[in-house]
Formats: sequence, C-alpha cells, structure tokens
Amino acid sequence: MHNTDYSFPSIKDSLSGKWRNVILLAFAELLAMGLWFSASAVIPQLTLEWGLSDAQKSWMTMSVQIGFVAGALFSAILNIADRIPSRYLVAFSTLAGALLNAAIPLLNVGVDETIVLRFFTGFFLAGVYPPGMKMIASWCKKDRGLGIGLLVGALTIGSALPHLLNAVPILGANGMPPWRTVLFVASLMAAVGSVITLLFVKSGPYLSKSATFNWRFAGQALAHAPTRLANFGYLGHMWELYAMWAWTPLFLIASYKQAGWSLQAARIAGFAVIGIGGVGSLFAGVLADRLGRTRIAIWSLIISGICSLISGLFFHSPALLTILCLIWGFAVVADSAQFSAAVSELTDSRYVGTALTLQTSMGFLLTLFTIRIVPFLEKFIGWEYVFMVLALGPVFGIWSMFKLRRLPEAKKMASGNR
Repeated sequence: MHNTDYSFPSIKDSLSGKWRNVILLAFAELLAMGLWFSASAVIPQLTLEWGLSDAQKSWMTMSVQIGFVAGALFSAILNIADRIPSRYLVAFSTLAGALLNAAIPLLNVGVDETIVLRFFTGFFLAGVYPPGMKMIASWCKKDRGLGIGLLVGALTIGSALPHLLNAVPILGANGMPPWRTVLFVASLMAAVGSVITLLFVKSGPYLSKSATFNWRFAGQALAHAPTRLANFGYLGHMWELYAMWAWTPLFLIASYKQAGWSLQAARIAGFAVIGIGGVGSLFAGVLADRLGRTRIAIWSLIISGICSLISGLFFHSPALLTILCLIWGFAVVADSAQFSAAVSELTDSRYVGTALTLQTSMGFLLTLFTIRIVPFLEKFIGWEYVFMVLALGPVFGIWSMFKLRRLPEAKKMASGNR
C-alpha cells in the first residue's frame, strides 16, 4: 500500500528550518564535490602538457577513488561519522580537500605528486559525502528518499561542474581553459561550501547524534541480511556509475571528433550527461518515498543497464548518442540515494554514519576495477562495445533488490512501501 501521509515540503517545514538546512547542505556539498573530477576533466590539457599515458589518465580518477576508500574505511573502523558532530566533520574535510586540490597548481607539481595529492583529496572527501547523508537523514524520516535524493542530485551536479568549467573559456582564454585555473576554481568553490556548512547548517532531530566506539559494527552491518542486500544493490549500481561518469565525456569527445563536430559542444554534452543525473536523483527520491525503494531502484537499473548495452551502437551518430547518454545519465544515478536511504532505515540508528561510510567505501573500491578496465578494453574492442561490460552491475543489483523486497524487514523502508 502507498503511504498516504506523504507530502511535499510544507511552509511549516520550511519555516521551522528543516528545508533551509537540507537545501543549504545540498548546495554546500554540490560545491565540495567539484573537487572529485577536477583533474579528470582537464585530462586533455594535462596530456598535452605532461604526455600522460593511458594508465596515468586512469590514475587521475582512480587515485581519488582509492583515497576515498581509505578515508571511508578509516572512518568506519573508528566510527568517526557517528562520534564527531557532522557539521564540523563535513566543514573540516571539505576545506582540507580544497587545500590539497589547490596545491597541485599552486606548487606546480608533476604527475606523481599530483596523483598523491589527488589520493589525499579523496581521503578527505570521505568526510564529506557519507556524513552529509547522515545529516540529511537526521532531518528527514517519511521523506528520506527525497532528502537524500536531493543531496545525491547536488553531488551529481557538483561532480559534473569541472566538465562545464573545462568547456567554457575562463579569464579570456581561447579554446580549452588553462587546467590550473579549473583546479583553482574547483578548490575555491569547495572552500565556500566549507564555510556554508560550518556557519549555516546543523543536524536535525532524527537519529542518534553520537555513539560509543564499536570497531565490530562494520562487520555486524555486513552480517545483517537486509542491510547486506541493500549494499549488494549499491555495489551493482557502483560497478556501472563511476566508469560511466569517468569515460562517457571522453566517449562523446571521440564521437563528436570523428563526425567533425565541435569539441566544445562535446565537453558541454559531457557536463550535461553527468549533471542531468541530479534531476534523476531528485525525481527518483520523490517516487521512492511513495512507491518503494526497491521498485524505483529496479527500474533505474533496468534503464541504465539497457543504455550501457546499446550506447556504443550510436557512436557514429553523435546527436542520437547524446540523447541516449542523457537518458543514461538520468537513470544511472537515480537509484543511488535509495540504496543509502535503505541502509539508514535498516541499520542500527546509533551507527547510521558508520553504515553509510562502510557502504560507500565498498562501492568506491569496486569502481577502481571498472574505471581501469574501460580504457583497457577500448583498445581491443573500441568504443562501440566497451560499455557493455558495465551491464553486469545492474543485473546483480536487480537480483539483490528482488531478494531484499521479499524480506519482512523491507517494510522498514519508505514507511512500509519497500
């Protein structure tokens, strides 16, 4: 049965501070997550200046992923997200990431040093994303899918911003903007996000605000069948997501280039394909609170899986490819917030921050494989077929969601809407 108590944000909620806090936090995290792909977006410029190999191109993104995993595991083992007030943790981590990212152009370092700095940028981003979801969950209960969907949507747009910065000439530059400027601007935006979080955002009334240290909880969360299946669904989703985000912009550039189309238009299309996921995440959040988390996740996985299978067929038709990739970008991240919302509803409320951090650490660890395998396979089978391997993730995720849906504990999700 559908939850008849569901409603959109009311004037009373807005005046009480709930949606002001949620929206300000989402905006702050949008600014912070521009750090993630800031170096990946300028790979064309870095390749020209540094002569990057294919492996080094992959490491520009993979180093952030590895750093995030290391930071997330460190946080999960020590229950940091549940022991330190979220506002201070998010603000400090955002500022640290901004400074490390800005150090790349400021210190004029080389390839190896850049990869190390990107690793530590990712390490501190683990203190931005999962605690941010916990803060949203502290404000939202019956509408948690909408709240976390709004946050993930903001994170998605933030992740896409460097591609937009790289598509629009900055400070009067002709052609592609200087890569140092792109990194500086991304770092400045993140610093602003840190200030917003510190001064204007606080946690809400739901969930426990602190917990005692329990290093065993990470293992306990994995032993709990409903939480484990929600995490399995997330792993299937992550198998596809970051490889799609990392390589689709270059996929579009290759398609536009072979057709003789504008490369600036290709870079704008790359931003749009990632950025449209923000709309998909918010839309899915609204539906999931009313129709059920597993149902919306399954449909999102079906659509994104089909897109991964057929995207290469349109490589030589950039207009059709762009349309398909926009659909793909809309669906590929639409389910992300629902896996996180499900974990927040199924796990011990005292350790929601730890459970979300553990979930993201496993997901981002998995992305290392698919991010690296896509350019490797592209050399052998070409852009026309390489994304088909990503469909394995949605298949596994769909299976996991059907299993979770049949468990009695699934009624804890979305006010009983599973």
